[in-house]
Amino acid sequence: MERAEAEAVYDAGREACVGFMVELTARYERQIARLEARIERLEERLRENSSNSSRPPSADPPAKSSRRRSPSARKPGGQPGHEGTTRQLVAVSELDALVDHRPERCSSCGHRFGEGERESAGGPHRHQVFELPEIAVSVNEHRAHALRCPGCGKSTRARLPAEVAGSVFGPRLQAAIALLSVRNRISRRDVSELAAELFGCPVSVGSVDAICQRSSGALAEPYGALREAVKDAPVVCVDETGWRNAGERRTLWGAFSDRHAAFHIAADRHERELPELIGERFAGIVSSDRWWAYDRLDPARRQVCWAHLVRDFRRHAEGLSHQQRFGERGLELCRRLFAAWDAFAEHADRDRLAREIDPLKRELRTLLERATTKSTKNRRTRTFARNLLKLWPALWTFAELDGVHPTNNAAERGLRGAVIYRKVSLGSQSNAGERFAERMLSVSQTCRLQRHSLFAYLIDAIGASARGSPAPSLA
Repeated sequence: MERAEAEAVYDAGREACVGFMVELTARYERQIARLEARIERLEERLRENSSNSSRPPSADPPAKSSRRRSPSARKPGGQPGHEGTTRQLVAVSELDALVDHRPERCSSCGHRFGEGERESAGGPHRHQVFELPEIAVSVNEHRAHALRCPGCGKSTRARLPAEVAGSVFGPRLQAAIALLSVRNRISRRDVSELAAELFGCPVSVGSVDAICQRSSGALAEPYGALREAVKDAPVVCVDETGWRNAGERRTLWGAFSDRHAAFHIAADRHERELPELIGERFAGIVSSDRWWAYDRLDPARRQVCWAHLVRDFRRHAEGLSHQQRFGERGLELCRRLFAAWDAFAEHADRDRLAREIDPLKRELRTLLERATTKSTKNRRTRTFARNLLKLWPALWTFAELDGVHPTNNAAERGLRGAVIYRKVSLGSQSNAGERFAERMLSVSQTCRLQRHSLFAYLIDAIGASARGSPAPSLA
């Protein structure tokens, strides 16, 4: 009896021990799985750089070696046989001065040339020097006289013209100050110093800011017209970047057609801000990256950026095993796609482009569908492949419609100046500063797209505002 009881106690203890070990093993397996997932995430973050993610180059570690082409045996600069470019000479009728130089002595025997021996032997060598004249603002004094009426005896003072009374600075000087502030991204204090040094006209920092606000008011109507022009464009490229207003986070949205640009500063990057930029019922094609705020758009009316896809595939190619093979295969497909697009830029045969793109469609779809199966262990690869399949029509719009490009480079280039302006100025400090940035950046980029002089346009817009006339339209 005692032996049976002892065996029962032993068996119970063994079962408890086995159960504890099983539970402990399961607990360790769960912990190992969590640690493996964490290590995978950390390794992904370590591999992130400006070439495979949205991080800017300035965020790359100092030790990161930049991607460089193989060194060439050619020396830097122009190569032998290349066609050079030389500044064209200005016509003689347009010169401000003509200065003749004649030698005093013969370079061979030293003979001094007399007055009668100074006739030119052949055509002269022409060398033109471009120089800035001494710059100084012109100051005009406007005197408003008062006349006494001989009938009633009361005095009446003349009213200054509207374009004169509004400011002590003329339209050209105001336009130059506004242009330096935004297009050239110079701070208010530096603009104040430059006005004194370049123009000989002291302008206080407060006056510089007042001129910027006056310019903003002059551009209110043209800016509104640009916003409407973008909403009516058949193809628009959209992108967004960070902004700050008085230190608080904001978002700068930009929409760009082939002739118009419109910037809008909003609270965040949420999808609710997109209709404010392009309208609730935009009927054209939207080119963008794959940020989730654009998911509300119909994929059949979108074009996602293949340059971003190259970056994403490169990130996978820097992974391990199956992820690496997936990324390398994707990069090869991207290379062939851009080769077909470059060839299309020369032959402009859309049927030929379609024939070259069709096999790429089939290969990419097969690659993505295989990556979504359970055999793909890397979660990021599966998620990336599923997202591309959901956006499938938006990958190929460029191959079907004129005016659509496979990349969103138009928006990237359009935002570049605004990003530099934000980094230099640290954004804006008030709501009025936001409006000034929106309007000036929009007009500046639109003038660049239309190959207009921003300086000339600002002169006309500021002058028209002072007179109470409509500003010239850019739409």
